[in-house]
Amino acid sequence: MMSEDFNQKPSLKSCYFQPGINSADFANGVGLQMTLIFYIARPLRVRASTIAAIANFHGLVHGGSRSFNEKEVICRHCNDLWFVKVVCTLLVRSNYFSDTCVRYLSDNLNPLISFEVIKRLNDPKLGLKFLEFSRLNLSLNHSVKTYNLLLRSLCEMGLHDSAKVVFDYARRDGQMLDGPMIEFFILSCIKAGKVDVVKKLLSQFQPEEIKMNTLMYNSLLNLLVKQNEVDEAVWMFKEHFRLLSQPDTWTFNILIRGLCRIGEVTKAFEFFNDMGSFGCSPDIVTYNTLINGLCRVNEVDRGRELLKEVKFRSEFSPDVVTYTSIICGYCKLGKMEEAAGMYDEMVRSGITPSAVTFNVLIDGFGKVGNMVSAESMHKRMLSFGYLPDVVTFSSLIDGYCRNGQLNQGLKLWDEMHGIDLSPNVYTFAILINALCKENRLNEARLLLSQLKWSDLVPKPFMYNPVIDGFCKAGSVDEANKIVAEMEEKRCKPDKGIRGAEFGLSIFEESNSFEDKY
Repeated sequence: MMSEDFNQKPSLKSCYFQPGINSADFANGVGLQMTLIFYIARPLRVRASTIAAIANFHGLVHGGSRSFNEKEVICRHCNDLWFVKVVCTLLVRSNYFSDTCVRYLSDNLNPLISFEVIKRLNDPKLGLKFLEFSRLNLSLNHSVKTYNLLLRSLCEMGLHDSAKVVFDYARRDGQMLDGPMIEFFILSCIKAGKVDVVKKLLSQFQPEEIKMNTLMYNSLLNLLVKQNEVDEAVWMFKEHFRLLSQPDTWTFNILIRGLCRIGEVTKAFEFFNDMGSFGCSPDIVTYNTLINGLCRVNEVDRGRELLKEVKFRSEFSPDVVTYTSIICGYCKLGKMEEAAGMYDEMVRSGITPSAVTFNVLIDGFGKVGNMVSAESMHKRMLSFGYLPDVVTFSSLIDGYCRNGQLNQGLKLWDEMHGIDLSPNVYTFAILINALCKENRLNEARLLLSQLKWSDLVPKPFMYNPVIDGFCKAGSVDEANKIVAEMEEKRCKPDKGIRGAEFGLSIFEESNSFEDKY
């Protein structure tokens, strides 16, 4: 990362004085100030004579032969501030440091002045270059204040990789940052999603050498789970967390959620059963997560048994998420009678269904072709004050298309546009696929063309049925045009997924409720 700008060494030139400034002026420092002012006004490279003049003035101030009266004496503090300004000017205006400049800086720089230089630069990237240069070329051992300043400034700019470089320099120089600074660095990396930086940082310490509170560990575990590094989160808990900090209920909820997401429900229950040994008790989020995990792997009946367990607890009660998880599980299995029964039980318990609950049921009824019940749920949704969203419309359109009522689906498409509700990729895919099945290729082609004016990022399954349809109809040129349009939208052709198999259900992909608590 060391910049090469400061290491270029051009040949030194003869002394250079500005016209109208004599040697006597230089002796009392006036000439130097004029030279510096002239230099700052001109964005030129620093000349060796300028460095020599600065060194001469600096030497005179710090003990030259001339005597000063009381009014002429310059305090050391002011002197250092002037010197700081000179060094900052050199850094900002110069592309290199000559041999003379290096010798001069080596003689006069100290950790305190270097801190002030980096502080005055107010540019963490340039400050890091100066730090690297001064460590390598001047053998300057910077103070912990300098490392703290640079580390914090780089983190605030989002340059966490550079901050890690500063942290490593501090360790090599024997300047160990204090606990609060390390905690700030780790937490900043976590907030920025820089898991790799945190891992490298933790790997440099023995578990007992670095202290992290429960909140920081939970934040790290949560980030790992969000980035689908669930195994890493489990390892982190076993190797670091449980030995050095007291986990809480949130800790277990994070790990249980991660394991349920990847289908490791059995392992999730192991953590659930282990909570008591850490003095933790499950809450409604814990149960909701487990119930949702069971329903995701189609063990809905087990989820329903867990619901019964929740009902017997005195600390909390089932909520809308608990019931919606089980309703969703039954809808995925096509067991709409059981799903409707859970809805009725929820309402009888005094729990108000959410918009997500209705979307799940509408999607479920639509997939089994029961559009009467789907529309009934749609009306109930409106009666509860919920406005239909893109998931509601997409589910209804999908249901009508599956039921052979394509024209009704197209009417809903027009209704969406009438209320300025933008379709998503699945709304497009549902109608395009249905139109292609009925050999209405030109209408499907027209829908595809609307993507040119859309901000949507298209998926291959939106194009495949149309390309396949034109190829079968002998219109290969038109199919190739569609492929070219895909590439314009940065959508790479795949191996030809059929339109009817475009992925997860609309509800699962577009409006998953498990992250809403």
